[in-house]
Order: sequence, then C-alpha cells, then structure tokens
Amino acid sequence: MRYPSTHKEETRKKLLANARAIAKKGGFESTGVDELMASIGLTGGAFYGHFPSKDALFAELLEQEILNSGEMLGADEESPPDHVAKRLRSYLSSYHALHPETGCVLPALGPEIARAGPEVREVVERGLKQLQKSWSSRMGDPDAAWALIAQCVGALVLSRAVESERTRKDILASSRRFIDQTHAVEQTSVKPSKAS
Repeated sequence: MRYPSTHKEETRKKLLANARAIAKKGGFESTGVDELMASIGLTGGAFYGHFPSKDALFAELLEQEILNSGEMLGADEESPPDHVAKRLRSYLSSYHALHPETGCVLPALGPEIARAGPEVREVVERGLKQLQKSWSSRMGDPDAAWALIAQCVGALVLSRAVESERTRKDILASSRRFIDQTHAVEQTSVKPSKAS
C-alpha cells in the first residue's frame, strides 16, 4: 500500500499532538515510545522514522508548547487593555488545574524540563524570555514580569498538588487576588502614547 506524499508529515504532527497531551497528563519520562506510537495507531519501531530520539521529540514538543503559551499569554500594544487580565483568569482556573493535558506545559512538566539536557532547557528559556519581554514592555518592570510568570506557574503546580477541591480553589483565588492587589494585571494595560 502506497501512502500519500504528505503521510510522514501528517503522522509526525499527530505524534506531536498526542505526545503533548499524554506527556502533560502523565509525564514524558514515564511514557514509552511504544505508548506514544500506539496512541496514533502505529508500532514503536516506526517512531525513529520521525525522530532520532525521544529527547528530540521532547525538545520539539516543548518548543511548540512554549510558543503556544507565549502567544496565549503574551500581549502587544494592539491588545485590548484587559487582554492579560482575562488570560490570567483563564490560566488560574480550576479547569486549567484539572486538565493539564490542555494547558500550559510548565506546571505539568517543569521538573522533567529541569532534568532534561541543555538543548531542551534552552528552548524553554528562549520562550520564557519572549513572554517576559512581552509582559515587561506592558508593565514597564522586568522584575514584575518574571514574578508574575512565577506566581502563575507556581499557583498551578500547588493547586494540582492538593487533594481537596476547596484548597485548590483557595490557592487559585488567592493567587488571582494577590495579582490584582499588586496591580500587576492593571499595569499590563496599554500605556497611553505620547500623542495622547
């Protein structure tokens, strides 16, 4: 049976999409190549026709995930003033805490990223710096931008680490209030131009 010329690229995209969800839900290190390939209906042996190693898949998966997070949370001068505030409410939500497979890769795979090789960590660092730069330009404070990123990721990690729904909701709500009180979100509104 002959496959269409786009088959290999389509298979690679499916593998990345499924690996993203599987890894964020159950961990990347603990997921074997056979399981990843079975999720798209192929055998483990076919994996190496798409990636030279599992680490190469992890690096590419993270590059896409960090880019997605940056696009979702980032903002520029054309973004509405409440853009970041809305995104942060969505980020610090019970839905996001309960569905790691659909959300940000950092709280889901942070410890695995920290143990990964330099190539993987460089990908993550590059993406984080882009997000920090985006928020810093709107907030006017590079330190506040880093602190806001850390607050969001840390709050999500803690909310997933507890058993009771009440405690999870308390952690998320407290984090949203803290961000509001420190005016981090308000400061992300578009600064008036000199012409105004």
